[in-house]
Amino acid sequence: MQNNAMINFQREVPIRHEVDIFVAGGGPAGCAAAVMAARQGASVFLAEGHSCFGGMGTAGMVPVFMQFGDGINFLSAGFGEELLDKMINAGGTYAPTGADNTGFGGDRTGCYPIHAEVLKRVYDEMVQDAGVEFSFHTNLIGVEVENGTVKTAILWGKSGIFGVKAKVFIDCTGDGDLSTWAGAPFEKGDAEGGMMPGTLCSLWTDVDFDAVSNSEIGYAQNIFIEKAYQDGVMTYCDKHLPGMFYIAPGIGGGNIGHTFGVDNTDERSVTKALLWGRKMLLEYERYYKEYLTGYEKMRLVSTGSLLGIRETRRIMGDYMLCLDDFKGRSSFEDEIGRYCYPVDIHVSRPNDEGEYQRFAKEFAEMRYKKGESYGIPYRTLTPRGLNNVLVAGRSISTDRFLQGSIRVMPGCYITGQAAGIAATMAANTDHNVHTVNVPELQQKLLKAGAMLPNSK
Repeated sequence: MQNNAMINFQREVPIRHEVDIFVAGGGPAGCAAAVMAARQGASVFLAEGHSCFGGMGTAGMVPVFMQFGDGINFLSAGFGEELLDKMINAGGTYAPTGADNTGFGGDRTGCYPIHAEVLKRVYDEMVQDAGVEFSFHTNLIGVEVENGTVKTAILWGKSGIFGVKAKVFIDCTGDGDLSTWAGAPFEKGDAEGGMMPGTLCSLWTDVDFDAVSNSEIGYAQNIFIEKAYQDGVMTYCDKHLPGMFYIAPGIGGGNIGHTFGVDNTDERSVTKALLWGRKMLLEYERYYKEYLTGYEKMRLVSTGSLLGIRETRRIMGDYMLCLDDFKGRSSFEDEIGRYCYPVDIHVSRPNDEGEYQRFAKEFAEMRYKKGESYGIPYRTLTPRGLNNVLVAGRSISTDRFLQGSIRVMPGCYITGQAAGIAATMAANTDHNVHTVNVPELQQKLLKAGAMLPNSK
């Protein structure tokens, strides 16, 4: 039974770090932000709540990087390209071949599979080599704010509660926690508050990928879902199945199934989703073995220790990147990068053919031809009402359509990289992220290797 009684909880806590820049969250955006800030000479402390860096691509076991570029240009250049090269050199990925303009391989700017253990080590090395201070199992639990200026981040670890003071704070939590708790406005999900479902990603062995590719249906893995549902194999008729991705010979990474109705800002909701995700994979194992070719001997090795989350809060900044910008291939004077992933808003309800057709239509039509992209303005990183906070990653200032594009890992590298350099500039001046000299920022980004074709 839930108890709604209240208590007054007060503590004096030690200030463990005083730095130029504090980064909350060590996912793809957080690592990019911390590394690039440290390379600019800033002192940085990065707090990561899990046991490794990388978030969805490591602990979450998302099996593939979405495209790094537009088929011609490597848009996630700078940090993203450096990380990809390190992954290739370490045997953690490879350049797929034989793809078309969907971005799944065929050229260097496309999609790449992820060996999660290698990616963990690559992040470790990049963060440590940059001189970033950090700790794992360290959770943000609050912020102290005065007149729109964040003074202290309050953290919790096994050693207790402690504070970190910084000149500039970067919110890379993925859920906009730091910004929200500091008072920034946000939007969440659709008009009714509904959000994209999560996925408990997984790792499988004994997949015969030769048989898969040679079968009549190839990699069209959702083709018998409706029949399996009618046969009583599946609880839901969820025809939106991203599927099994080749990781290495015999090894598949599963982006399989949805946990509908999950809210990653509520641990009770996440708990229910994790329980269902683990149970649901038994249904999908039966489906793959009995209805598809090449999966007859597949075995589940593990599931992600983090639930794969696609959407929660979007922090409202000085500009909201929107669907019209996507359709117009927009450019901006304060551009800090460009990106091109399609609008990818997963179905929010099972057993709903109309919802699936909505997704299929959007994903087919809201995509670009080779060489096309949209600009990302710096103003999407600057939360309204907060002086010394930047946001990077999936919770930057966009509408729901553009969040469905920018949320993937290469997009997070672009915004994280810009946030790290901009934060250093603000820390060295008036600590106000809204007054950063954007032309100077763009020049620093270019020097760091970023792709900025429209900068002066």
